[in-house]
This record gives sequence, structure tokens and C-alpha cells, in this order.
Amino acid sequence: MDETQKLNNTEESTSQKEESKEKTYTDNLSRVDSKPRDEAGKQGEHGRRHSRSEQDKEFDQKIISIRRVTRVVSGGRRMSFSVAIIIGDKKGSVGLGTGKAADTALAIGKAIRSAKKNMFKIQTTEKMSIIHEILAKYGSAEVFLMPNKVRGLVAGSSVRDVLKLGGLRDITAKIHTGSKNKLNIAQAAIKALKQL
Repeated sequence: MDETQKLNNTEESTSQKEESKEKTYTDNLSRVDSKPRDEAGKQGEHGRRHSRSEQDKEFDQKIISIRRVTRVVSGGRRMSFSVAIIIGDKKGSVGLGTGKAADTALAIGKAIRSAKKNMFKIQTTEKMSIIHEILAKYGSAEVFLMPNKVRGLVAGSSVRDVLKLGGLRDITAKIHTGSKNKLNIAQAAIKALKQL
């Protein structure tokens, strides 16, 4: 009888400990979410930085893929979101980034930070076109870019998004592949533009 009471007491105490751990974890998350971003984005009195919302306004962005991915662990399956995003200032700079997190908002934030790190300046003509024809391959995706004089931007899929956010005009793009993976096509377009 005493042993069963002891077992019951230990089970109750462990369940109470687990509940308290979960409560503190959710409390910490709510505290992190409740902090205003403006305060987090500022530093010191003299060297103030812009808040994140103001920094994001200087770049246009386009989400090219958002997927729910699963990781199998010993306890079951862990769901997370994978996001690929293109950012650009429409003045000759463009970047591509990916991010993965349990929440879509966090994944998008990671992807934007990654895209800013990967941002580069495209070598263009005075009329914001490319100098010569380029062919680039990434994975099974193959992209061919060529300048045209009056037809404007002729491109499809995520190549159009890369060129548009880079501010490029008068370019014809061909995707020579059966691949429909938008991330690989965008990576091939970025690789092509880096060759200029």
C-alpha cells in the first residue's frame, strides 16, 4: 500500500514539474514576442540604428517558395517551415536567401537575413540591361539570359522575380530544363548574373 502511494506521489510530482517547465517555456516565448522591435533595433544614444521595419522598407521582397517539411525523430515527427525569398532594391542589387523554423514568421525573418547577407550588385549597362548573353546551370536548372533592345523583360517563373527585383530591363530569359523547382531556377539566375 505504501509503495503504491509513493509511486502515485512521484508520478504526480513529475507531471507537475513537466507542467511548470511548459509554463515557463511559454512565458519566455510570450516575453520575447511582446518586446517591441523598435527598442531591439536601436543601439546606444549616439549610434542609433533604424528599426527593422524601416530597414525592410528599403528592399522589395518576394517569397518564391514556402514548404512544410518534416523531420523524423525518436518521439515522432517534427514539423517546420522552409522559406525561400528574393529581395532587391530595383537599382541593381539582388539577393536570395532561405530560412527554416517552426513558425512561418520566424522562417521568413531568417530568410530575409540570409538574403541580405547574400546580396550583390549586378553589373549593368546605362539602361539597366545586361552586357552580353549568359548561360548558367544550378542543379538540373539551366537558365539562358540575353539582352534585347525594345521588348522589355521577357522571363518566366522565379527568373522574372530575380530580374524584376534587381531593376533590370530589356532582357529575354529562357529556362532550358524540365525542373519546376523554383529555388533551383532562381539560384541558376543568380549564378548567371554573378558571371557578368
